[in-house]
Amino acid sequence: MDERMADLAYAAGWTMVRRSPERLGRAVFERMADHAWRTRDEGTRGLERNLRRLLGPDTTDARLRALSRAGMRSYMRYYYEMFRLPAMDRDRVLGATRQSGIEALEQNLNSGRGVVAALPHMGNWDHAGAWIAMRGFAPTTVAQRLRPESLFQRFTAYRESLGLEVLPLTGGTDTVGALARRLRSGGLVCLLADRDIGGGGPEVEFFGEPARMPPGPAALALNTGAALMPVSLWYDGPYWNIRVHDEIPVAPGQTRADRVRATTQALARVFQGEIAAHPEDWHMLQTVFSADHEADSRRPRERAERAGRSERDT
Repeated sequence: MDERMADLAYAAGWTMVRRSPERLGRAVFERMADHAWRTRDEGTRGLERNLRRLLGPDTTDARLRALSRAGMRSYMRYYYEMFRLPAMDRDRVLGATRQSGIEALEQNLNSGRGVVAALPHMGNWDHAGAWIAMRGFAPTTVAQRLRPESLFQRFTAYRESLGLEVLPLTGGTDTVGALARRLRSGGLVCLLADRDIGGGGPEVEFFGEPARMPPGPAALALNTGAALMPVSLWYDGPYWNIRVHDEIPVAPGQTRADRVRATTQALARVFQGEIAAHPEDWHMLQTVFSADHEADSRRPRERAERAGRSERDT
């Protein structure tokens, strides 16, 4: 029932938001953000757990709460724009975008060299995909498979309507092979790369702590010779900002695993600097840091142990 309700809610969002006055829609989504922040729902708590690493152990609760409120508003702005983007015309998308560094990325593509654009969960990555597609470079990306299947298909259709090719992370064809073929033929692959969903990624230092990040961007660059280029995104009033950073060369090393880990570490350093510069636009509500993953894995065991002790006491 929860999955069915989620599917219906997203369907209603894509239908109703584009038809509603924009000022009203943005105000509604900001109120939703403030409600989540006031009640400190699960997403807000997850965001604050990550932001505390960014701010440091000596930060005050007041400072953390102020930043998490701005972060939740930015996050819900992303969702509002996700529903609104299909109704935005080309002039609006291109005219409200500020960018730097795109020339180097496009030079690679125009020369026939593939590019892996690696992004953190910042700003509006759907807008960035639509924007580059409007410039004539249709990107390929990967989407986590959602449940129910109809919701996954809605997200896929939405992103395809923006000009993206969408491959499933799991449960589909050989996604890794397809990405490699796109890159070897001089294509653009865009991957969110600051959270390891599969759990097997290399451990890197991130804001002074161990964190796992996905190996895909570095591994694809290593396997195909594509340029690995970090991309950061943030909001500035009504504008979308896109910064394409210098290429990260694949690191040397004795083994393939060493090279992937060192290259991913270099990518993490770029992400760290950009997130620190625009912390309110880092939409990371999920677990990132290794210590938090370990705490999350202990929690069910501790609950089970408490339940067992309670049963023995009775």
